[in-house]
Amino acid sequence: MLDELHVRNVALIRDATIDPAPGLTVLTGETGTGKSALLSSIKLLVGERADAGAVREGADALLVEARLFLADGDPDGTVVRRRVGADGRGRVEVDGHMASVRELAAGVGFSIDLCGQHEHQRLLSVATHVDMLDAWAGEDVAAALAAYDEALAAAKAAADELGRVREAARASSEKLEDAQFALRRIDEVKPEEGEYEALEERLPRFEHAEALMSAAAGAREALTGDDGACDAMSGAVQALRGASAYDQALGTLADRLESSLIDVEDVSAELRDYADSMDFDPQELAQMQSRMAQLQRLVRSFGPRMADVLRRREEAAEVVAAASDGGERERRAKRALEEAEALLAKRADALDAARAKAAPQLCRLVGQQMVKLEMGTASIEVRQERLPRSKWTRRGPSAVEFLYHPAAGLAARPLRKIASGGEVSRVMLACKVVLGESDQCDTLVFDEVDAGVGGATAVALADVLAQLARTHQVIVVTHLAQVAVRADRHYLVQKSAGDLPETTIREISGQERVREVARMLSGDTSEASLAHARQMLGC
Repeated sequence: MLDELHVRNVALIRDATIDPAPGLTVLTGETGTGKSALLSSIKLLVGERADAGAVREGADALLVEARLFLADGDPDGTVVRRRVGADGRGRVEVDGHMASVRELAAGVGFSIDLCGQHEHQRLLSVATHVDMLDAWAGEDVAAALAAYDEALAAAKAAADELGRVREAARASSEKLEDAQFALRRIDEVKPEEGEYEALEERLPRFEHAEALMSAAAGAREALTGDDGACDAMSGAVQALRGASAYDQALGTLADRLESSLIDVEDVSAELRDYADSMDFDPQELAQMQSRMAQLQRLVRSFGPRMADVLRRREEAAEVVAAASDGGERERRAKRALEEAEALLAKRADALDAARAKAAPQLCRLVGQQMVKLEMGTASIEVRQERLPRSKWTRRGPSAVEFLYHPAAGLAARPLRKIASGGEVSRVMLACKVVLGESDQCDTLVFDEVDAGVGGATAVALADVLAQLARTHQVIVVTHLAQVAVRADRHYLVQKSAGDLPETTIREISGQERVREVARMLSGDTSEASLAHARQMLGC
């Protein structure tokens, strides 16, 4: 939701701020006052291309700033700034950090839909139609789409496996000979996982067993042998104990030395156990050295690590197996792919059927809204066309597009080919009302939605916009008093006179709003017009 919009030096606007209501906000004013400049600012906000010509005459740059709430539970919102210089150079910031226009479009663009200018309407992008249908259809289509997506992934995995098996089967005779040689060399040694690393740890102990035993025995003798460290420390403890009768400080030192003596005796015992555990066996050492030499030769040939050796064996075994099984592995992989494709086709049919079931209901409800908008016998339909298998995507196996019937007897045509901006805006309005809360777009900005509308249609249009404002934030540029009086917040757009006119935008209420509605009704502020305006506003 758009919480606040600040615009500076955009076209005729020098400085303006609006705080749209969560529901319906209208902007009104005489033709030519500069309402389109505000819409241009919102286009910049959602990542549209910048035009240096939009910079106000005499200014160095334009600036558009906004705070938006893009997710529930975000108390601070997202702050966006976009600056465009008169030289065409631009800068984008999101929450104080530099960003690209593409990041701006991805982060903010999805939340705001500009309705009324052909090049900016999400409804006119065929790529979004399937998402709108699925969002409205709900759980039935969602479950079918999830099952289809799972089958699509399984089919891809099966195709990849078949390709890998075929690649192995296509190995040249030279590659096969290399694989057979590697497999023979490695299997002669039969390395086991973790064996090489264990030998690396154990072998140095066996190779230096005599030195280790000698070091352990010598250290133990120095600690506990005749006149060793333990005897000397024990004598020192006794001497300190005897003198401690005259000075307790020596008793404390005796305690500490005695504790150290216990540690030394423990170390001596461990050295004894260590020496006893060293069972030097020249034959076992020779076997370990021979085994290590075998493993090291494999590592030098297929390494640099033993893990590489083991992986090379798997690859070689696969090549040899593929060449020697008479094509059985390929046949199994092909059968698996056929089964995966059959399941995928079944789930693709189920997804198409779920969408085909939901589409007429959606079109009927949109048609009811179009009738309310006095669009005669105009209607929409959903065309679903199965694509070639190579073009299936995670969105589904078929292309989905909304088509527009201008009248009951006329052929359907793509929405993007609707000639009238007001007409396409009303189709958009009807769709958005039906989509309701399932539509992921938070803010809708309507321009030209009231083009060529008057009388009962104007009242109907106001009713539909008010209904839409219950589920969306709606901002409307309008010339219809019937729409203006339904707004939660009303902004007046005016333009000053002079050589360099200036557009101002300010919120109005009370009697000022009454006078603006009167002007919209009859072009003047006569007493009759004011009375009619008060009646419409309920004041």
